[in-house]
Amino acid sequence: MTPGDNGASTPEDDDPFGYLYADGQARGAQPPSGGYGYPNSVSRVRTVGERSYGAQQAPYGQSVPQQGAYGQPNAHYQAPETLPGGAPAGRRTAPPAPGRRGPNTKGLLIGAIAVVAAVVIGIGIAMINGNTDDDKSGNQAGSTPTHSQSSSPSPSGSSSATPGALPKSDANALQLLGGATKATDVPGAKAAGGVYVAGFNQTGSSIIWTVNDIPEAGKYSVFVGYSVPGKDATATLTVNGTASDTPVGLKNWARAPEGSYEKGWTKTYNWVQLDKGTNTIKVSCEQGNQCDALIDQLWLVKGWVNSSG
Repeated sequence: MTPGDNGASTPEDDDPFGYLYADGQARGAQPPSGGYGYPNSVSRVRTVGERSYGAQQAPYGQSVPQQGAYGQPNAHYQAPETLPGGAPAGRRTAPPAPGRRGPNTKGLLIGAIAVVAAVVIGIGIAMINGNTDDDKSGNQAGSTPTHSQSSSPSPSGSSSATPGALPKSDANALQLLGGATKATDVPGAKAAGGVYVAGFNQTGSSIIWTVNDIPEAGKYSVFVGYSVPGKDATATLTVNGTASDTPVGLKNWARAPEGSYEKGWTKTYNWVQLDKGTNTIKVSCEQGNQCDALIDQLWLVKGWVNSSG
């Protein structure tokens, strides 16, 4: 080749866009039959928006019928789960953890109240036991009688006694000897039916009470319910055949006027030692006693007490 002649190859042949220039057109350059001006290009120039992917192409200016009506499935569509491998597994959200409950304030309050109540009850029991022990120790501080000891109670009028679980008897069940007899003329007796023992003011008159079911041997207080006509009286106490050196003091604790048996009902007691099981208690009018009194009840209290029962 010479600088003035390039042979058969001309610029328009080398330059695929030579047909765009005047000199290339003068030399006979033609636009290529392929797409986009490149030789042997298989592309085809189309109007913008004409191509539709995955669908049948129609010649320019013609329409292709749709595969399905609106709202109906397209035959060319396949769900991801039908493809090989299936749809990717979605992330599962863990269920929410149950909320933590706060402290049971109601339960704590009930527990605190129960503890306080238990403490208060314990203190009350301790105080009651302490008072009982003090009473017993006070009773035992005096001289110990061989069989019985009479004590004078504080004035109590005609108030009745509380026998507790120990035996109690009234005039209806007592054994009467000598001139003693039952009567109901004077009101105020605590025995059933208002019965009391009269005729006790005669020497040799006596009341015998046979007491069964004493739970254990030991110290007891025997109480006597009575009435005097505005003046003091006495009687003799005998336990299991042994007479006491101290008489039963039948004093006018009710402060009744002289001659008024109705207003003279009261009580007294003596300290005694009893055996377990059966015991015999006798109240009698002996020589040296002033026995002008009415008697309606006898009962026992555990221990040597002071004006109680």
